[in-house]
Amino acid sequence: MLKKLASKWEGYMFVIPAVIYMLALIGYPLIYNIILSFQDIDLQALNTGDGNFLGFSNYIDLIHDSVFWISVKNTLLYTVGSVVFQFIIGFLLALFFSMKFRLASFLRGIMMVSWLIPLTISALLFRFMMGSEEGIFNQMLLSIGIINDPLPWLTSPDMALWSIVLANIWVGIPFNMLLLSTGLSNLPEDIYESASLDGASVIQKFFHITVPLLRPVILIVMMLGFIYTFKVFDLVFVMTGGGPVNSTEVLSTLSYRYSFNDFNFSMGAATANILFVILFVISLIYLRMIKKDEVM
Repeated sequence: MLKKLASKWEGYMFVIPAVIYMLALIGYPLIYNIILSFQDIDLQALNTGDGNFLGFSNYIDLIHDSVFWISVKNTLLYTVGSVVFQFIIGFLLALFFSMKFRLASFLRGIMMVSWLIPLTISALLFRFMMGSEEGIFNQMLLSIGIINDPLPWLTSPDMALWSIVLANIWVGIPFNMLLLSTGLSNLPEDIYESASLDGASVIQKFFHITVPLLRPVILIVMMLGFIYTFKVFDLVFVMTGGGPVNSTEVLSTLSYRYSFNDFNFSMGAATANILFVILFVISLIYLRMIKKDEVM
């Protein structure tokens, strides 16, 4: 009995440090941010510790702020545009590298470079390549005759958001390719052999065998990609800072601007909480879909 009790407490001792870490570095900031969003806290109130309770006033002001809805639209466009093309290109590359040829491992390793580079560095690279008339993007398009004049990649309100989407697609393709390649490598080959004996074509095997068997992996890739992309900050902040004219303002950069440019920490906290709620709901949907797959 004593040995069993000691073994039980031994397990708790391994878990307690992780629980303390989660409560200190995640739980407390989250709760404090929620409390902050219901108060009126500016720079002076933050120093003195005095703040008036406003209830849902910050959230109401946020809903009536036109820039907030612009940031919501931009966040959705940025996320959907990035995730869709990252997945499609990543899936095609995963299928390509699943064909066993001599340089497959080497080329797949080279493809991972864009994902391994820190996101801030990638943002700076794309800013230099797109941010001027002499940038490599304009020079390449001019040299092959696709355009006659340099394009304002990051300075045009119509192009800036899609330029960041293009940069994020390049960054995220290896992540999709890696997970999908792992899923493809675990598919049973005997099913494909049986399908070949029955006369199934390559397209039929792809849509009737590969995609259904790969559905759990596809779901994971899409959901993780959505969550990771929806909370973007560094790529947008470094490349455009939310401009020009709020055309690339997303929820995370709007929260930053409220907090550290306008010093309206309560509005910044309210924006961050809305971002958190959206991602929390998406996570619940993801868990429900995973549970449904397990039952099936």
